[in-house]
Amino acid sequence: MIQKILRVLFGSKYERDLKRLTPIVVQINSLEESMRSLSDPELSSQTRKFKERLAKGETLDDILPEAFATVREAALRKLGMRHFDVQMMGGISLHWGNISEMKTGEGKTLTSTLAIYLNALAGKGVHVVTVNDYLARRDALWMTPIYDFLDLSVGIIQHDMEHDDRKKAYSADITYGTNNEYGFDYLRDNMVSHIDHKVQRAHYFAIVDEVDSILIDEARTPLIISGPSDESTDKYTRIDKIIPKLIEGEDYEKDEKAKNTLMTEKGVAHVEEILGIENLYAPQNVDLVHHVHQALKAHKIFQRDVDYVVQNGEVIIVDEFTGRLMSGRRYSDGLHQALEAKEGVPIARESQTLASITFQNYFRLYEKLSGMTGTADTEAEEFHKIYNLDVIVIPPNVPVQRKDAADRVYRTEKEKFTAILNEIKDCRDKKQPVLVGTISIEKSEVLARLLAQAGIAHNVLNAKFHEKEAEIIANAGKPAAVTIATNMAGRGTDIVLGGAQLFKESLESWKESDPVISEFKEAVVRADFERAESISQRLDSQTKKSKANDILTSAKIWRKNHDEVLEAGGLHILGTERHEARRIDNQLRGRSGRQGDPGSSRFYLSLQDDLMRIFGSDRIAGIMERLKMPEGQEIEHPMVSNAIARAQKRVEGHNFDIRKHLLEYDDVMNRQRIVIYKMRNEVLEGGDVTGQAKSFLEEMIEAQVVTTCEGGNPNGWEWDVLKEWFEGLGLPWKVDQDEIKKSKNPQLAIFDSLNNAAQTFYQEKADRIGADVWKLLERNIFLDILDHRWKEHLYSMDHLREGIWTVGYGEKNPLVEYKLQGFRLFDQAIENMKYEIVSFLVRVEVTEKTQLPEEKKEYKKVGQELTGGFQELQGAKPKNPAAEAMPVTSGGGGSSERKTSRRKRK
Repeated sequence: MIQKILRVLFGSKYERDLKRLTPIVVQINSLEESMRSLSDPELSSQTRKFKERLAKGETLDDILPEAFATVREAALRKLGMRHFDVQMMGGISLHWGNISEMKTGEGKTLTSTLAIYLNALAGKGVHVVTVNDYLARRDALWMTPIYDFLDLSVGIIQHDMEHDDRKKAYSADITYGTNNEYGFDYLRDNMVSHIDHKVQRAHYFAIVDEVDSILIDEARTPLIISGPSDESTDKYTRIDKIIPKLIEGEDYEKDEKAKNTLMTEKGVAHVEEILGIENLYAPQNVDLVHHVHQALKAHKIFQRDVDYVVQNGEVIIVDEFTGRLMSGRRYSDGLHQALEAKEGVPIARESQTLASITFQNYFRLYEKLSGMTGTADTEAEEFHKIYNLDVIVIPPNVPVQRKDAADRVYRTEKEKFTAILNEIKDCRDKKQPVLVGTISIEKSEVLARLLAQAGIAHNVLNAKFHEKEAEIIANAGKPAAVTIATNMAGRGTDIVLGGAQLFKESLESWKESDPVISEFKEAVVRADFERAESISQRLDSQTKKSKANDILTSAKIWRKNHDEVLEAGGLHILGTERHEARRIDNQLRGRSGRQGDPGSSRFYLSLQDDLMRIFGSDRIAGIMERLKMPEGQEIEHPMVSNAIARAQKRVEGHNFDIRKHLLEYDDVMNRQRIVIYKMRNEVLEGGDVTGQAKSFLEEMIEAQVVTTCEGGNPNGWEWDVLKEWFEGLGLPWKVDQDEIKKSKNPQLAIFDSLNNAAQTFYQEKADRIGADVWKLLERNIFLDILDHRWKEHLYSMDHLREGIWTVGYGEKNPLVEYKLQGFRLFDQAIENMKYEIVSFLVRVEVTEKTQLPEEKKEYKKVGQELTGGFQELQGAKPKNPAAEAMPVTSGGGGSSERKTSRRKRK
């Protein structure tokens, strides 16, 4: 009631947002004529003038109208594209640090150039985030003419780039790349041994394209850089053999809603009998319990060609939201190995975490974050709670004409597919293109076989056939085209009615500076073919005339196809099943009806669909039985639609809880990560390591004195323990016990004596070795030991998290316990690190002159032996032989083992 009253008084959020945006758009439009009157050099010089104004104290908001008007004019001159007013609204929203929800086909890529240009003027770098390498490269190359004209540099991050090229791309004013590349580069930057090896700059401003996909769907899986552990893989094969012997309902229960399995008491006894052990839950068998559970999930919950595919002897995860293959990523906690055992492919060893971060915590590093997508409003609460991002819904440039029909529900999947085939045939007969959305590879292939049997030509776009993704989706708008796509495969590429406009590519590639050619191009773009044909006759060579004729022929064919599709009703979207998230269904529908085009959509469901089956189709089935509905008869009723919407909301809430749960645990690690990375960066940036080492030394002596010298009577102190510890550290014992005992404050006296002796010894060693060599030794030893201890701590935290759920049996909160125990582990890791650093520095000696590693500054990928570590000081070694047994790692935070970058699945 209160919300209704507020809406009446102040208008809806949508209305309030438009009221804020409209006056700024009016101001931008008032500058259009003045910008149009500028020459090219004058328009280009606007960038220099804006930077000068910013340097004098003006803000980005102050220059926004002029900057946006400048970009609009530059886009018109260089790309022949003029920003619509609604795109101006989207650009303002992005600059303010919001999510701009814009319908499919509204030109989000062009919209983003406004906020990108404005924020790039600050000189701190703008990151544009896309879902894959293809889109990063396409969007960057597409928009680069605007940025080049306005004197801004553009970089593109691609997966297999050399280090120097990657660093150069990040140093550009504007950088395009994928969420994975940005995240992994951040982790790698915090594992390098030299400041010059870092590639990223500060995290200033990011625009995330398809923001719901990246910040919501993919946020369930952290980014991880890992190296293989030493555990044997035989156990996976051993456990895999027993799973087929277990019986559902007797030995285990399957919970499809939670995607989990649960062993029964009978099942535990059965497993014990098969494995020949007395107690599966004995402490020594805890590992077996875990692997039996994971093997059960691999066999009974995870399905081939739905959750994963097998290609070239590898199990590759399929993204449940996009249907794309997630090469290089692996399920965690032994699940991926269980799947490999199930499929009979080589089993990779479990890996050890070397660095990790969630997308939530990575993107919260940016001073300002924004995003754009066609579907964000349903997840507005999560965007606000996790990222402090508001969703602003931008109106379409032309009202949406698409007709969305009610869902049709059938009793069985067979009846549903029969109805789908009939509808596809009807569309094909009237030459209407159809985009068929499926939720898995398996279902797309079932439907493809049915279409083949019916003699219907079609294209299939799923994770197995993603190489021609852009080409297939671009031609999905041809007359009578039938395209089957898993979820949102092809997202980011427009489906143009009539098919791909190949003549436009020919026009863009025709770069000759001939005024007649320019006139011809303009006529073709405006579809004035008679005029274009007349102009082509004035071209001064047969070669040019021939090319013009080819372009004109291609344009006419496209126009004919376009008109046929318009007459048939535009693109028809046919959903074969409802997805768990309403947003994914809306994305599929949004492929049709772009920029005011006609279109239509309908979803077909059966009571055997996963969503319907798991979330209560019994009531609907009962109605169908009571009405004695014949086979093939569908239900089309608001009650059904409401039931589906409620089920989807429940699943969305469950998925939100999973992501929130993941973030709560990673927040613990994030606080620790910030401390460690800050220490690393201070050292890499030339910080005072000597001061830190002396401070560590003083802290350790103080702690030891407090422990061994309790009370005011020195006769009761543990002198032998203190002396053994001090000499064990590598320091000379020069304490006059009689003098200490005579002191008024013996504790302070012993501390001063030990600390002065230690600091003097340390400084004398530094002076003897030489300032340059000593500084380098300190730096490299500090980094190597810090990285080694951090890696060990991550390993401990992984194990802590795996087992922390058991405290729930004692009525304790696992998250609270994880925080408490994690803090203790981190505190201990820091203390061990300080001791190890000081001990090594006190003992180390340089016995021969050697080349300084810093002179080389050579970069090698994380995972190779880095040459920046202190091991490269060939003459540097610990004075005390006992120190030689201390574990040391190379400068990059790892050993010579191969490391891999992956995404961890939960």
